Amino acid sequence: MVFWSRLVVIAPGWPPAVLPVVGLVTALALGCAGAALADPQRPPPTLGRFEPSPIEVVERMLQLANVTTDDVVYDLGSGDGRIVILAATRHGVHGVGVEIDPQLVAFSRREAKRNRVDHLVTFVNADALTVDVSAATVVTLFLTRQGNLLLRPKLHRELRLGARVVSYAHDMGDWVPERVERIGSRTAGWQTIYLWRIGR
Repeated sequence: MVFWSRLVVIAPGWPPAVLPVVGLVTALALGCAGAALADPQRPPPTLGRFEPSPIEVVERMLQLANVTTDDVVYDLGSGDGRIVILAATRHGVHGVGVEIDPQLVAFSRREAKRNRVDHLVTFVNADALTVDVSAATVVTLFLTRQGNLLLRPKLHRELRLGARVVSYAHDMGDWVPERVERIGSRTAGWQTIYLWRIGR
């Protein structure tokens, strides 16, 4: 059964410690799509593009996954690192950001240090489709629907039973979510967040 809920966010201002936006960047599916394998000259598909996400959406993603200090959060296509940095500052969790753009990785590392959570978070310059995510208990995504579908077999294969997957804006095809929530953003209007649990 899928549970729908609606959350209206009234946020005249956010605490200074809260990072204002989160974005996810292009994650290249190198060698993982049949067409790319068949034609090495063909550009690989992308999982998403760098696009800022409203802070209220990011906060609700972490809340929906019920993130605690016992979790390890992986953000696939971590952009400027805001999801894992916010998870570390708010919840004290360990986090890993996987990002294809080396400049964004360098920026994320500086931000982690500036926010004094560099002992909790790690940023990896890599393709999200090739990184081992088996250590994650929570995976966050803001990609495209195609990107989600490309990652779906990997998530089922590598994540442990009970691990949570949270996606902003896009579903996973016929993988029925445990929960779907609509959240009101002051900058982006009504947005959708999906939650799945491995093994359900």
